[in-house]
Amino acid sequence: MTSLAVRYTAARTLTTRPADTEPPGPGQVELAPAYVAICGTDLRIFHGDMDARVKAPAVIGHEMSGRVVRVGPGVEGYAPGDPVTVMPLSWDGTCLACRRGYRHICQNLAFIGIDSPGAMQQRWTVLASTLVRLPDSLALDRAALVEPTAVAVHDVARAGVSHGDRVLVVGAGPVGLLIALVARASGGEVRVVESNPQRRRLAEQLGLNAWDPTTDVVPERLRDWTQHTGADIAFETSGTEPGVQTAVDALAVRGRLCLVAMHPGLRPVDLHRFVWQEQTLIGARLYERADFETAARLIDAGTIPADQLISRIVPLIDALGAFESLEVGGDVKVLVDCGASVLERAA
Repeated sequence: MTSLAVRYTAARTLTTRPADTEPPGPGQVELAPAYVAICGTDLRIFHGDMDARVKAPAVIGHEMSGRVVRVGPGVEGYAPGDPVTVMPLSWDGTCLACRRGYRHICQNLAFIGIDSPGAMQQRWTVLASTLVRLPDSLALDRAALVEPTAVAVHDVARAGVSHGDRVLVVGAGPVGLLIALVARASGGEVRVVESNPQRRRLAEQLGLNAWDPTTDVVPERLRDWTQHTGADIAFETSGTEPGVQTAVDALAVRGRLCLVAMHPGLRPVDLHRFVWQEQTLIGARLYERADFETAARLIDAGTIPADQLISRIVPLIDALGAFESLEVGGDVKVLVDCGASVLERAA
């Protein structure tokens, strides 16, 4: 069978061309991706920043939803038509991290959609072990946000957010917003710091209290909010040096800083505060299967308002334009529609 696939071929270059598909082999499942959301990692690949790792031509994309088309020999529990998403991780199962039960941070981890072909195509063959079943009631466009929501679920769990905790989220990009929403659902009292006015407006539309660090005096806001005690938990999602400083300065005695953003270089951190006030620095990376399952339930229940986070949906043949528009800013999540109708448009 011939279908379409979007391939990264060089910096700022994507091609949408036919691709042949083969029947799934033992332990494999063939999927029909319905929607693929574009994330920050996809943009980095598009910019050529990951050429040392991504071998062009490469099909990218990992935030997806779709349905099973065919199952290979030995696969049980899935049938054609089942709604699913993919946990895009491949671990070796033998390293120390895997042996200790932390397969998601395998020392030889491969990421599907970066190190191997991803979801931005009309037919995609993956190992059945990567599938996560979706609720039948969950619309597939909303389900494309299960993967990034699973990131937020994992981060909030790592930080140990519980009822009544004062939680500061630094940065209101897609992950920051999702962390804020999941933390609120976990009983946290949440504040968001974001300098971008469009992102700040969206946070407020989602019912979040957002501060502007360019005009608000964050330390004074923090003192008023916490009665001079500081935040119990701060999430750093901005990836900036000022963001780190804001998160560290916000912490209460025995406060917890959860570092989420991938920082490009070294950052100065006041370690004296961590010793003097017995604070904790927590790293959070990726997710586990249970995080996906929780994320799907939260979106299905409307706790995560996915509809408000999806800015636009574009057909597969317009994927290049979607990447270019995301560079301009203003969109939160743009979905690529991989539906069968695209074949008719391309004919």
